[in-house]
Amino acid sequence: MANTQQKTLRLIFATTLGNTFTLTLPAPRQNLTAAEAEAAMELIIAKNMFLTTGGELIGKRDIKITDSTTTDLYDPPQY
Repeated sequence: MANTQQKTLRLIFATTLGNTFTLTLPAPRQNLTAAEAEAAMELIIAKNMFLTTGGELIGKRDIKITDSTTTDLYDPPQY
């Protein structure tokens, strides 16, 4: 059995059609600040980097760093 721990950065945007779009990035830098994450979101919006099914990205909704632990309960035999 092994435990693995993973952090994920989630940048959540508002779209022109009233939906949200989440950009998920693995392993954010340990000392990432809210100001840096907001600046990245503003750049993504200004450069119109993504077109989603919900329309263009028009605003910042939320920024989250999630921390998850996975416990592997079974290791399959190697054949």
